[in-house]
Amino acid sequence: MTISKDRLMQGMQRFGGAMYTPVILFAFFGLTVALSIICKNEGILGSIAAQGTVWYDFWFVVEQGAWTVFAQMPILFAIAVPIGFAKKEPARCAMEGFVIYMLFNYFIAGFLTLHGAYFGVDYSQAAGAGTGLAMIANIKTLDMGMLGAIFIACMTAYLHNRFYDTNIPDWLGIFKGPAFVVAVGFAVMIPIAFLFCMVWPAVQHAIMQFQDFLKTSGLVGVWAYTFSERILLPAGLHHFIYLPFIFGPAVCDGGIQAYWLQHLNDFAVSGQSLADLFPEGGFALHGSSKVFGLPGAALAIYMCAKPEKRKKTAALLIPATLTAVICGITEPLEFTFLFVAPLLYLVHAILSACLSSALYAMGLAGNFGGGLIDAFVQNWIPLFQYHAGTYIMQIVIGLCFTAIYFVVFRTLILKFDYATPGRTADDVEDKLFSKAEYQAKKEMEEMGLADNALAIKAKVFLDCLGGPDNIKEVTNCATRLRVTVADPDKVATVGKFTKAGAFGLVKNGKAIQVIVGLSVPQVRSYFDALLKGEKIDSTAAQPAAKETAAMDNSLAMKLNACVSGRLMDMSEVNDDMFSKKMMGDGIAIEPEGDTVVAPADAEVTMIMEESLHAIGLRLQNGAELLIHIGIDTVKLNGQGFTALVKAGDKVKAGTPLIQFDQQVIKDAGYQTTVIMAVTNSTDYPQMQKHEDAEVKCNETPVLVF
Repeated sequence: MTISKDRLMQGMQRFGGAMYTPVILFAFFGLTVALSIICKNEGILGSIAAQGTVWYDFWFVVEQGAWTVFAQMPILFAIAVPIGFAKKEPARCAMEGFVIYMLFNYFIAGFLTLHGAYFGVDYSQAAGAGTGLAMIANIKTLDMGMLGAIFIACMTAYLHNRFYDTNIPDWLGIFKGPAFVVAVGFAVMIPIAFLFCMVWPAVQHAIMQFQDFLKTSGLVGVWAYTFSERILLPAGLHHFIYLPFIFGPAVCDGGIQAYWLQHLNDFAVSGQSLADLFPEGGFALHGSSKVFGLPGAALAIYMCAKPEKRKKTAALLIPATLTAVICGITEPLEFTFLFVAPLLYLVHAILSACLSSALYAMGLAGNFGGGLIDAFVQNWIPLFQYHAGTYIMQIVIGLCFTAIYFVVFRTLILKFDYATPGRTADDVEDKLFSKAEYQAKKEMEEMGLADNALAIKAKVFLDCLGGPDNIKEVTNCATRLRVTVADPDKVATVGKFTKAGAFGLVKNGKAIQVIVGLSVPQVRSYFDALLKGEKIDSTAAQPAAKETAAMDNSLAMKLNACVSGRLMDMSEVNDDMFSKKMMGDGIAIEPEGDTVVAPADAEVTMIMEESLHAIGLRLQNGAELLIHIGIDTVKLNGQGFTALVKAGDKVKAGTPLIQFDQQVIKDAGYQTTVIMAVTNSTDYPQMQKHEDAEVKCNETPVLVF
């Protein structure tokens, strides 16, 4: 049986994502532990922090609670990891994970109690560091840390997905579902526990040797670790690198973060080099590039932007850079240059590794995996008194790398003319990119569509909707991709869609509407091809070329009513997409007539060919106008509508565009509201709307620019 490379990669990415489920808790608890330690430090706060004071007692209690996730890390992984793997009922899978993990440890305790010497384990000694034993929920068992818990969690998820829906006789109905999964797990864990008793002591010995190698590898080890952690991030495989180091036993018992926090007070009263005190801390310097490197890259992108686009470019880069520097969340910024210039990302990984190595070489160690918050709370504040020189040198070296990042990125962007934000064509919207878009782009490259933004958008939408297996039906209207899904829980959050370029998302049970905009016909064609697994023609379904003549969006214009009737504000339309202005601002009219006319001189850019219920216009000032007749009238499939123009026509104000039969629409149970939405209204802050009133077709001004 051949294994698909794509399926293998997807499985590894899913595994990495599942492992990240419990990790999201560590930042809060780590910072709380560090804050508690600082608040108990007399050297920083004076006598108020002395043992026996109310202040000390309060923070002592807070610290005990803050150690929860680190003290119970294996149980946390055993419960949380199955959530990421369960195909259904993830909460019940989490419960099964806990029970099966406890079974596993009880079975190990049983084997070691009877025959510990046979397995090479002195089970009579107290559990603790260096003994190979640990206490898990009051069970003395083999010290497997999070690695053993992850293994059992993955097995639990497999058993859950395989046996949860198993049909058994009605008279055994009480054993259906979770009970049956746990029963199977009970039987499976006995041989698994025996196998671990046989194998794990040797694994522990190998881990100790690996730890010794890493501890003695110095700069080479730090460089290789940091480079690997950064370069694997786009594929979602960096979890395999940092989790065993930061939260696992790769270089120290309990992981770097827990060990660092446990000994923070010891490091705070020693003037010895941090690298000598805690050499393992060199493997937690990978966040330095987030604080010092990426600002240099962002500045280079800004300086390389076209002068007229720098203001918008800064508006994109500043929030993303601050997020990276302060919180350590780098995806919005890193994936932007990764998306358009993979070479820049390779350079970033190399420079990041060099920065960590340089800092380690001058004596720095600690827990710098995040951003400035981690740097201040877990390092600089509690340790500055004795390690001020080290931290000042860290900042100096870091700022030198900021300059190096700037020079290198600026040189490469200009040399290879990379289309980073602010350097794109005038008709291309600058944006930051997400991991989903990057992965979609990689798949599109294999089809020769790497530069086709609409094909990439279709791929991201398909993935966010749960993949081909979750799609039951697809249609579209003038602006929306209408999808019926099998499982609405598999649909991603609205933020994933908007990051990929959607204007919004409307969910109604299994009926999903992705607000795409006027490019929906092209996106739909790519979506259908991907859904069917067909080869996409790179020349097919391309959007019509835009007018090359420059548009002046400051040009004063007046739009008259496209139909007679009662004018109302867009917010009053009985449709979330329009009332929430996902497709831009505008007005609506409850019509009296039966013909929609051009509200101003314009070019017809789009007509819904099958339903004929919507038409797109481009005005002389560059405004994009959507005229949409009725609510949900796409379902009429053109019945009651007659198109009087075609795409590409140049029309004058008052030119009839579409004729419609109100009675046909009403008889079908739909509303006849006519919407005039300026889809790029954010480019026209001076636009004014007429107050609600009765309006006459081609006479009453309703929008003024």
